[in-house]
Amino acid sequence: MTARLAVEAAERAFPEWSATTPGERGVRLQRASELLMERQAEIAALVTEETNGTIGWGMFNVQLGAGMLAYYASQADVSAQEQEIPSHIPGKRAKAVRQPVGVVVGIAPWNAPVVLGVRAVAAPLAYGNTVVLKASEQCPRTHAAVVDALKDADVPEGAINLVTNDPEDAAEVVEELIAHPAVQRISFTGSTRVGRIVAEMAARHLKRVLLELGGKASLVVLADADLERAVAAANFGSFMNQGQICMSTERIVIDRSVADEFAQKLGERAGALKVGDPREQETQIGPLVNEEALERVTEHFEDAVGKGAKVIAGGKAQGLYFEPTVLTDVRPEMRVYSEESFGPIVAIVPVDGVDEAIRVANDTEYGLSAAVFSRDVDAALAVASRLRTGMCHINDATVHDEPPMPFGGVRHSGWGRFGGKAALEEFTELRWITIQDTPRQYAI
Repeated sequence: MTARLAVEAAERAFPEWSATTPGERGVRLQRASELLMERQAEIAALVTEETNGTIGWGMFNVQLGAGMLAYYASQADVSAQEQEIPSHIPGKRAKAVRQPVGVVVGIAPWNAPVVLGVRAVAAPLAYGNTVVLKASEQCPRTHAAVVDALKDADVPEGAINLVTNDPEDAAEVVEELIAHPAVQRISFTGSTRVGRIVAEMAARHLKRVLLELGGKASLVVLADADLERAVAAANFGSFMNQGQICMSTERIVIDRSVADEFAQKLGERAGALKVGDPREQETQIGPLVNEEALERVTEHFEDAVGKGAKVIAGGKAQGLYFEPTVLTDVRPEMRVYSEESFGPIVAIVPVDGVDEAIRVANDTEYGLSAAVFSRDVDAALAVASRLRTGMCHINDATVHDEPPMPFGGVRHSGWGRFGGKAALEEFTELRWITIQDTPRQYAI
């Protein structure tokens, strides 16, 4: 019932919101960006309270979310994308234009709650759509804070709507949102398992859906890599937010000639990370989000060690805390090799040469992010061109996002792209308009 009412409110608000000028929409999104920053400390505390993210992670979330709103505030004028198309018919002008689609449903997860909550609504609103945001059951107050900032910035009633639900009602709520005739687009960020369900629902109703799903990001380290830089990127990519990021470095595919040195250096850095109360500023590693997450990471660790993986650092759990863990000599029969751990555990897979590195990096059903380290940028680019991922970073971490960039994956990591002009493809309708200036002779 609540889901239906939210969509109906968005449907009623669409004519007015879509008719506002791009400048007006931009001013309001810019003001929402400023409000997020004014409330940064308060919202970061909510992130910690609801998801166990560190206070630093919460502060970063607000900053990047505010940046996304500011970016789309400057991109609201879709008329700039109109294209004149030559016609072979005498006296005919033709153009391709983009228009808002109507009601957009955004389904956001808990792990980067401000960033991904904002991402679900910013571009659709900027382009003149109205939005229903379905909050994560894990962090409804954080997602509500995003919506509150938009409402307080004078985004009109009904243009932005929030739906919350109990976990046991999630499937029914999502189906009601997708099935509503007024809904024209759905975006979902979350697990591949749930994303598949969302895609099936959307297909039954012939609705276009944008999916950003799970990942098993590999950081490929070639024999000539700067190991200090690679270790720093691996440490950040593996353990930021306790490894609970879709782009987290889950595997390090490394030339055997440098694998031992790399493992030692990474183990030292991982062991030096400050594990503690997520509310304290100096804490770098906080608790996992819940018992289910702890069980999954523990099972991956125990399975790998039982099958011969070597522990370089970590491996111990206390409460919801799991130490930053580095494993090496990881092989395909171990669950940590192929399954998404989504926790503070990284698997080092030694390989012999570039071709084997590429084969191993591609040996996954996922395809979101990757990284390649080499002193020879051309060689790294050649490797990147052979990796089956939506994103790849040369001499940088697998974890990276910026508002203008086309963010998304391939294979079981989803389809479509958030960010930049790619979002224009997702949240506007491309229309062909013609004008016949002179009388036309028809065949009959």
